[in-house]
Amino acid sequence: MKVTERIANLRSLMTEKGIDAYVVPTADFHQSEYVGEHFKSRKFITGFSGSYGTAVIMQEDAGLWTDGRYFFQATNELEGSGIRLMKMFVGDTPSVTEFLASNVKEGGKVGFDGRVLSMGEGQEYEEALLPKNISIDYSEDLIDEVWTDRPPLSDKPAFFLPEKYSGESTSSKLERVRQVMRDHGATVHAIASLDDVCWLLNVRGDDIDFFPLLLSYAVVKMDCVDLYVDENKLNDEILAELAKNNVHIHPYNDIYEDIKTLSADETIMIDPMKMNYALYKNIPCKIVEHANPTILFKAMKNPVELENIRQAHIKDGVAITKFMHWVKTRYDKETITELSSADKLTGFRAEQEGYIRDSFEPLCAFKDHAAMMHYSPSPESDVKLESGAFFLNDTGGGYFEGSTDITRTFVLGSVDDEMKKYFTAVVRAMMNLSRAKFLYGCYGYNLDILARGPIWDLGLDFQCGTGHGVGYLGNIHEAPTGFRWYVVPSKNEHHQLEEGMVITDEPGIYEDGKFGIRIENEFIVKKAEQNKYGQFMEFETITFAPIDLDGIDTQYMTKFEIDWLNNYHAQVYEKIAPHLTDEEREWLKEYTRAI
Repeated sequence: MKVTERIANLRSLMTEKGIDAYVVPTADFHQSEYVGEHFKSRKFITGFSGSYGTAVIMQEDAGLWTDGRYFFQATNELEGSGIRLMKMFVGDTPSVTEFLASNVKEGGKVGFDGRVLSMGEGQEYEEALLPKNISIDYSEDLIDEVWTDRPPLSDKPAFFLPEKYSGESTSSKLERVRQVMRDHGATVHAIASLDDVCWLLNVRGDDIDFFPLLLSYAVVKMDCVDLYVDENKLNDEILAELAKNNVHIHPYNDIYEDIKTLSADETIMIDPMKMNYALYKNIPCKIVEHANPTILFKAMKNPVELENIRQAHIKDGVAITKFMHWVKTRYDKETITELSSADKLTGFRAEQEGYIRDSFEPLCAFKDHAAMMHYSPSPESDVKLESGAFFLNDTGGGYFEGSTDITRTFVLGSVDDEMKKYFTAVVRAMMNLSRAKFLYGCYGYNLDILARGPIWDLGLDFQCGTGHGVGYLGNIHEAPTGFRWYVVPSKNEHHQLEEGMVITDEPGIYEDGKFGIRIENEFIVKKAEQNKYGQFMEFETITFAPIDLDGIDTQYMTKFEIDWLNNYHAQVYEKIAPHLTDEEREWLKEYTRAI
């Protein structure tokens, strides 16, 4: 079926059920950023394959809301569908809520599957639609009726993460969570977000491509935990570890009925940003709204996790360096494409001990494809690498020691002076943020200008955040902090920078139809000196791989910046060279030379 046929079938169902507007977000039942194949309803109904976006289908209109990362991609993929691109955060583009309030008729009906819409979003709809007496039907999964060959829910097995990797026992984590519950007068805490459940119970799964997460819900009580999951995924080791902590196993979907049985005397703590609307509407007792305490707990990595993460980045740096050598020495001697290069890089990572899987879908983008910030090659779009252009690679590895996220842009052959000017600006932007020193209490938006400065100086910008938290075998985009110059509540980047957080630094320049440049390192937030002015903080860089010197023009750099790059490359050589072949080592010496 074509997208237009799918939309026609959906509209027919909407007519039968008296629904004037149907909302299809990019979400599973857990408000995950990336979802398994079963949950890709928005992609199915619109044809847009980006990881972020919300569709609204009406009888005579349809729109797709997404952010600046995907404007170019969405324009191409929506062509001929009859769906309008609604550019979020640009000009006077209305939000989804504003659009519904303005365009649904008085006394009309808005429908959606309440399991895939957050509690907060559902409440916003209620408030915005009430003045026009517009009703909400959250019980209808109309996409399921249209999607006749929908993939089933994942049935892949889970695995346990022992303390040599997690650094903290489940019992310790549960006690910390229960203390927060006591502090807020709660007797029950419902957790619907997958990375929070997995972190708390030290389990991981394989239910979302690239993300080692397990489809599950947890209801924490003062003396036990009710875990809602497909028990067939749990091996004997996991069951034994869960039993130690009085964790009871229930069928995955039973939570919607079980939550209704809570006593009216109970007080349940829930996170509005991490709870779906349908589950929220089934709660019969007093509610305390508070961010899942696990969000901050897991973002502030413990010493065991941090040391493991450092080791993971050395392994990943070896893979990236081998890959860079392979691409730059062979692209003009044999046929290498975006897809084949992605496979090759995965192969280099798989050679590293402790490798599990890539930590997200590889974004290997040549030439103008790299102007689409989150372009990922497909058989239909795949192109051959050639001389005279940039080749951008945003990829990551998942190891038992942690997850990595790195971007390097390679220069293939020679590029013109303007492209080198832009490349150098991006490198300067990345290093400016990475060497920041700041007083404790700063937020990401206080420091974002350090990265944007060299790019704003050119009259350019990149329409996305500069960096995000990174999970430990969890979500590669991890709350509750990040770098961007504006606040987006839905991004949950509202917390000050804390010791032990792991964050990316990835500024870029993207010229539609021409090229894209992004350079990304990760760093750990750590304490610096403390004096009469307060506690100073700084960043420890943990990503070690060459930055392509073929793109650098030193006339745009200060001596301080040149010294920083030379020092960084000296560290790259020291850490990575021992793990390479003689040929690769000689090549690395050239690409980490002092300039």
